[in-house]
Amino acid sequence: MPKSVLVINCGSSSIKFALLLEDQEFRIHGLAENLGTPEARIKGVTVGNEPVDIRIPNADHKEALEVGLERLANYKPDAIGHRIVHGGTLTKAELLTDDIIEKIRAATPLAPLHNPAHLVGIEATKRLFPDLPQVAVFDTAFHQTMPEHAFRYALPKFLYTEHNVRRYGFHGTSHAYVSERGSELAGSFKQGGWLTAHLGNGSSTCAIWNGQSVDTSMGLTPLEGIVMGTRSGDVDPSLHSFLAANLGWDLYKIDKMLNKESGLLGLSDNLSNDMRTLIEASEQGNEDATIAIEVFCYRLAKSLAALSCGLPRLDGLFFTGGIGENSAYIREKTMAYLPHFGFKLNKEQNDNLKRGTEGRIDAGTGPQIWVVPTDEEGRIAQETEHVVNEVSQAAAKKFETNVAMA
Repeated sequence: MPKSVLVINCGSSSIKFALLLEDQEFRIHGLAENLGTPEARIKGVTVGNEPVDIRIPNADHKEALEVGLERLANYKPDAIGHRIVHGGTLTKAELLTDDIIEKIRAATPLAPLHNPAHLVGIEATKRLFPDLPQVAVFDTAFHQTMPEHAFRYALPKFLYTEHNVRRYGFHGTSHAYVSERGSELAGSFKQGGWLTAHLGNGSSTCAIWNGQSVDTSMGLTPLEGIVMGTRSGDVDPSLHSFLAANLGWDLYKIDKMLNKESGLLGLSDNLSNDMRTLIEASEQGNEDATIAIEVFCYRLAKSLAALSCGLPRLDGLFFTGGIGENSAYIREKTMAYLPHFGFKLNKEQNDNLKRGTEGRIDAGTGPQIWVVPTDEEGRIAQETEHVVNEVSQAAAKKFETNVAMA
């Protein structure tokens, strides 16, 4: 069993890494950000909670990984877990083999901003740690339990059968961790019907029945669903033809606008994609900030209400992610749109919940409401350990069989 797992999460312009030691009780972690710019740097915490701040001007993913991983090589991780946004139809974490790497590459058209960066991370770690077992943990895997009526689009069948056009869902490691931890806190581990709201710069919701995803807000790509920091979430599909016909925009410009210039940023007229900034501006009378917050909360509540259709019974809701964990204001505004579900918020408990802490914030009647800080790195490490142990046990069994036959 691995005693330490190095978790790598390569984004489109950043890299998160964490070394989890001794059953995840101690962590070394860091973030390489602003990659490809003069401001590129690595920030983090090392042994003894000592801060790290390294400037790496204009470094790309490969260079940043080499700098960060060389510092971790002394701690000799036993295994490496990679967060992979899109695994196509892969249903579980997998040991990284040439075949699995090719499947990740084949899914690139479905996640063009993320999967290429993940492949860079895989290449770098294989070069720096050639003898270590490495595992791919997919954002999409948790949602592979969705029934067909939840993941199919109402499109010509050949697009699904020949081109894999369907709803996949994302943030799977977060929804999986939060639903397990939350249901455990509620005294019904992986039992019953729960809604999860992962709210941050990227946001999504999920409906979970007896520990399995039955529906989620994101779809073919992470653009579908609720309002996010810079992503629009759901829009009329004919918006593309409208913008092309009336403004002369091409697909690249439209895609860039929907992914990088919309959401909270677009609604606030480019004021900010940071909810903290918008709340402060709204309190000072900024109308664009106010409408951005209102649209965010309304669309979130609307999504949660819709996803409840997938649950035979609604036991409660878990908030997580940067906004979900830290903004009592957003939680309160969202719940105000859902009184007909019987949700009753305890305002004092909601307001008093401190950053990074878990707790129940409902009034004790109706469906439960919890805040559960997510731990995607911990979940990835857990799944990595599980795969490595399975492979080791299978190898040991095969060896015993061969010895017995000799």
